[in-house]
Amino acid sequence: MPQKVEFQLDSAGVREVLESPEVRAMVDEAAGRIAERVKGAVPAPETVEVHPYTTDRQAARVTIADRRAMAWQARDGALTRAAAGVGADVKERGGQ
Repeated sequence: MPQKVEFQLDSAGVREVLESPEVRAMVDEAAGRIAERVKGAVPAPETVEVHPYTTDRQAARVTIADRRAMAWQARDGALTRAAAGVGADVKERGGQ
């Protein structure tokens, strides 16, 4: 018979880790890798931008600041493919 294990989540500790400089560095490095891949996939690489931000955790957004970007994403999946290429999970999110 399996032994019962008790577990108590340390929310403050998890929050501390998610807001840490070490996680910020990991997020920024991943966003940079994604941005480099996007730059290689679009005709206007100078318009690719990384925007770091913090909510309840460290995060970053990679955008293409070009009016044609929606077409590039719809046609070629430039952002989606770049993110998947570095092992990131891609999820749609309204307003970000």
